[in-house]
Amino acid sequence: MIENLLIVGGVVCGIIFCIVMTVLSTKNYIILKKSYKKTKKSQEKRLEDAMRFYLLATQLKYKIRSGWDETHWNVSKERLESIAEHVYGTCILAISIDSEFETYLNINKVIKMLAIHEIGEVVIGDITPFDNITHEEKMKIEHKAMKNVLGDLIKKDELYSLLLEFDNQKTKEAIFAHYCDKMEADIQAKVYQDMGCQHSLDEQENNIVFKSQRVQQMVKDGAKSVFDIWYEWDKTLYCDDETFANILDYLKEINTQKIFNLTWNLLYH
Repeated sequence: MIENLLIVGGVVCGIIFCIVMTVLSTKNYIILKKSYKKTKKSQEKRLEDAMRFYLLATQLKYKIRSGWDETHWNVSKERLESIAEHVYGTCILAISIDSEFETYLNINKVIKMLAIHEIGEVVIGDITPFDNITHEEKMKIEHKAMKNVLGDLIKKDELYSLLLEFDNQKTKEAIFAHYCDKMEADIQAKVYQDMGCQHSLDEQENNIVFKSQRVQQMVKDGAKSVFDIWYEWDKTLYCDDETFANILDYLKEINTQKIFNLTWNLLYH
């Protein structure tokens, strides 16, 4: 009797399990089908939208970082850093730090975030905090520009959400990405200085950054070089992150060109 009940119970459970799985499978199929219909595109439209985004986003290869131009730090170099080079630098910096320090981050998300974080500048250019536009105004026009560049990509909402996450700086990945964005600029400023491309602080008459009261106070407090200004400006930014604070201090002490030349010679000799 007990054996018969167990057999019947097992059969009933098996039937119930099969019914539940069938319902779930059907539900998932319906959801996927609706999702597919929502994003359904012809092959030609997919190719067109993918190429459109690529061609727009890679215009950053031809746009110069404003911080180095004649109205800012006026770097004496025939070819200045492009926005795309800055973006690449932020990605490499993130990979470097994640390799050598325990970040406990979703580094793939960070890299994706950094890879697209400047796409709004395809439309609006590189606007610095000294270009007579408020942070709120910049965010408004930049977010609109981001949407325009993303266009009709199937994953446009996901990518736009990632851009907003970067700007809001609430998640650990967004904060880390933001620090990489800032640190890459600090590093480039030091690289230009070590290359002898930065003008002295006595030759900054056309520099709108140098006219800032905060920068003038830094000079009064003992800043001797362009990188001293960058260092003093950003050091408080990293006060809650020991790794980035240490990187900035290390950057101040080293000569980037000596390290590069030594490394280059070891690679090729």
